[in-house]
Amino acid sequence: MAFRCQRDSYAREFTTTVVSCRPAELQIEGSNGKKEVLSGFQVVLEDTLLFPEGGGQPDDRGTINDISVLRVTRRGAQADHFTHTPLTAGTEVQVRVDWERRFDHMQQHSGQHLITAVADHLFGLKTTSWELGRLRSVVELDGPSVTAEQVAAIEQSVNEKIRDRLPVNVQEMSLDDPEVEKVRGRGLPDDHAGPIRVVTIHSVDSNMCCGTHVSNLSDLQVIKILGTEKGKKNKTNLIFLAGNRVLKWMERSHGTEKALTALLKCGAEDHVEAVKKLQNVTKLLQKNNLSLLRDLAVHIAHSLRSSPAWGGVVTLHRKEGDSEFMNIIVNEIGSEETLLFLTVGDEKGAGLFLLAGPAEAVETLGPRVAEVLEGKGAGKKGRFQGKATKMSRRAEVRALLQDYVSTQGAEEWGPGRLPGAPALENGSPRTTESLGQ
Repeated sequence: MAFRCQRDSYAREFTTTVVSCRPAELQIEGSNGKKEVLSGFQVVLEDTLLFPEGGGQPDDRGTINDISVLRVTRRGAQADHFTHTPLTAGTEVQVRVDWERRFDHMQQHSGQHLITAVADHLFGLKTTSWELGRLRSVVELDGPSVTAEQVAAIEQSVNEKIRDRLPVNVQEMSLDDPEVEKVRGRGLPDDHAGPIRVVTIHSVDSNMCCGTHVSNLSDLQVIKILGTEKGKKNKTNLIFLAGNRVLKWMERSHGTEKALTALLKCGAEDHVEAVKKLQNVTKLLQKNNLSLLRDLAVHIAHSLRSSPAWGGVVTLHRKEGDSEFMNIIVNEIGSEETLLFLTVGDEKGAGLFLLAGPAEAVETLGPRVAEVLEGKGAGKKGRFQGKATKMSRRAEVRALLQDYVSTQGAEEWGPGRLPGAPALENGSPRTTESLGQ
């Protein structure tokens, strides 16, 4: 039996009865990308206006008596609706569909059927799968490549058929109907029962499908093929937008164009050339800046090495810099008998760090330094470096290093190498007490 949403894809609300409601859990992806489990209820209705996911089409959203439905899935001949609030079996309820989401899915799904049929008819390119994405949709074609000329021909043909206002019909057929053999399809679900549903674009295509579709190609408005991407196993992905997605894409593109025109002080036709010039200037500046930073690193290394207070624990922080900057300092100094703690980046936020010195000491202290700075790192041969998220805790690291040197004793570290060497902030000497301020 087809659901109400399949019998009338344009229906936006209707009344039905609750069959059952039981406690259930729903696994979703949280805002942080991790899986979360929601507690709620699984509601079954006599019929439903909300499409359960299937056939490459995502499920609908909507409400039951103004209670939000968070997921709809098919289970045999029935649909399960997940809600936060329970509903009483036997009660009559009003079901409403999120029409904007539904109509978008209808446009993309019918658009896919049209593209699939035209690609096959014009070039023998078979569709092996498709994806209705949140922002764009993808048809996977069975071929290692699709030329720009083929893409243009497919796009022209599908839009001609849209302008021809070809009707789209849905009918049910029994499995033993001889006409079924003429219908395109990729097989039925294992739990399928009853007649099959066939979607026909007049004079273009007939295809087995459970999804919701437009009743006339004119409702697609327009199809824009954005291009192709290499797929898996000698397949090619054709990226497309249909209907309202084309309008939204144009709106976003126009907004970007206006912003670039204001920033680049030139017309849209000159944007690419203006960006190329900026890239060339930026590369030159980066090259010059890197050269200056290297010279600065050598100068700082010599200043540290020649300082009367050199020894024990030496720290340096500079807002500008990178891993190479810190490694140049270490190479110039030679820190076999001194613990050298270097950091670059935001004084209170994230940055990079490098600990150099006697191999045994660095091997012991490196992981502890990373832990204090709430970061990660690795090292070998007297160096441990990595990324940190809490540069504001550099003073704690310095105290940790000084405590280690003091514990080892003056004899092991040698004359003039006791704790207390000056700290440097952004390359300028500071007293030890000022570190981290």
